[in-house]
Amino acid sequence: MSVREDIAAVKRRDPAARSSFEIWLLYSGMHAVWAHRFAHWLWTHRAKFLGRFVSQFTRFLTGIEIHPGARIGRRLIIDHGMGIVIGETAEVGDDVLLYHGVTLGNAKAVPGKRHPTIGSRVTIGAGAKVFGPVTIGDDSVIGGNAAVTKSFPAGSVLVGVPAKDVSKKPDQADLWVI
Repeated sequence: MSVREDIAAVKRRDPAARSSFEIWLLYSGMHAVWAHRFAHWLWTHRAKFLGRFVSQFTRFLTGIEIHPGARIGRRLIIDHGMGIVIGETAEVGDDVLLYHGVTLGNAKAVPGKRHPTIGSRVTIGAGAKVFGPVTIGDDSVIGGNAAVTKSFPAGSVLVGVPAKDVSKKPDQADLWVI
């Protein structure tokens, strides 16, 4: 996981990104991801207090809270990240795009896995909430302000409260007989 790889990912997906220097210096979503990597390293190397300290300091600076216990894949892009919350047992795949106000939270205060698992190449729209130990399959899209409380397979398009899959999959296609 490199800073160069992250910057290249932003340049590919954000038409407003004008230069690598601008991304490196001004993109708070990238700063939060980079700080999370350090906080996660501390967390996994028995320095949990320091990991939480780095996480909370980063939250103060960026408005993005990623628990140091969360597992984040490569090339995560947080666009306009204010209000992002990613919980302790959340897992996020590669090439995921999150917009502002997204929560990957828990549904109940119970021990064990209590946050979502997000597949690779998933886009989560502004204000969307994904609660509990659910799994969102690869290549899915979660619309803005959707509330997801159950698992969905790869390729899903989720909208609404509660979220419903509105994608047309081959096995769901209407068959017309003439």
